[in-house]
Amino acid sequence: MKYDFTSILDRRGYAWAVDTLNDNPRPPKEGWNVIPMWVADMSFPTCPTIPEAMIARANHPTFGYFSTSQEYWNSIIDWQTKRNGVKDLKRRDIGYENGVLGGVIAALSVLCSKGDNVLVHSPTYIGFTESLENNGYNIVLSELIQDENGIYRMDYDDMEKKIKKNRIHATVFCSPHNPTGRVWEKWELEKAMAIFEKYDVYVVSDEIWSDLIRPGYKHIPTQSVNEWARMHTVAQYAVTKTFNLAGLIGSYHIIYNTWLRHRIDKDSSLCHYNDINVFSQEALIAAYKPEGHEWLDELNQVLAQNADYVKSFLEKYGVKMPTPEGTYLLFADFSEYCEKTGKTLDEVEQAMWDVGVSVQDGREFHGPCHIRINVALPFALIQEACDRMEKYVFND
Repeated sequence: MKYDFTSILDRRGYAWAVDTLNDNPRPPKEGWNVIPMWVADMSFPTCPTIPEAMIARANHPTFGYFSTSQEYWNSIIDWQTKRNGVKDLKRRDIGYENGVLGGVIAALSVLCSKGDNVLVHSPTYIGFTESLENNGYNIVLSELIQDENGIYRMDYDDMEKKIKKNRIHATVFCSPHNPTGRVWEKWELEKAMAIFEKYDVYVVSDEIWSDLIRPGYKHIPTQSVNEWARMHTVAQYAVTKTFNLAGLIGSYHIIYNTWLRHRIDKDSSLCHYNDINVFSQEALIAAYKPEGHEWLDELNQVLAQNADYVKSFLEKYGVKMPTPEGTYLLFADFSEYCEKTGKTLDEVEQAMWDVGVSVQDGREFHGPCHIRINVALPFALIQEACDRMEKYVFND
């Protein structure tokens, strides 16, 4: 491969993933190093064009007030056009957000009153749960159901019942879905949008994972499904997830509905802290260059290999999970394993954490006996994690 996905980086002092272990996951026993497989960032070097651009900007010794460049907005339009087949995206349709979750709350602040019910699918990204609850919204869960092949599907009857019963007019949608790794097919999105249109439900769509797609699958932007979806969806994207730049801060929304866009832009501006910084601008421009496309295509191959290896390893012990179609997350169901061995999920997780396999308790995502596993690591660390689990966890 042209780009580096094999170097093992010492992330101590630079990353939550290894520096903030406290309760979920807990720190390893003495003598074990951390293999970070929990929080959703990557242990790979980012695309080289990004640090090069940031260093070049840092060499200019002034960092005062600045205006976002036209190149920044053009880069987003070019990326969305080439990666997602988006048509007729204009500068006016795009707005800066410090983060996707902040963008979600800004949208809900316009669409809902405090105390309103908001539809969210379960399993649920913990960031949705915390952000919505902290801001006074009531979460109404509609559980995804697994088909005969173990693939998570939307339960459309349940969605409609919950919307009708709870007088819901906003949903937070996750596409691709965290933590299950689903990349929704067009017919699935069309069916969901038909229900939302029927009951006047606005869609706040978190599409932060839209670039991290398994080869052979394709992300369908929610707004592209039909004209109603285009005008009733607030889509949230972020270069930070794709290129491992969470520490830089920076995301953006796409809103085609003029009234809705103006209201959300206003709400986002009220705190005076929702402004791009100079390095975030340079990073996005550099990431969305041709080299970024090449780097991402290679990354998605690596992630698929890693996911397949871990999935195959865990399935030997009766652990169930669908193959992730997007993201770099496995949502592993340990129910059968725990039932067979008499172990609790707490005991399984503690055995992993003790030897530095730092995975995340899936109960935070409403998975009753699940563990969320991040596979965005060099393959040597993936192998090492599985070797440790084989010797110290699955040693019945």
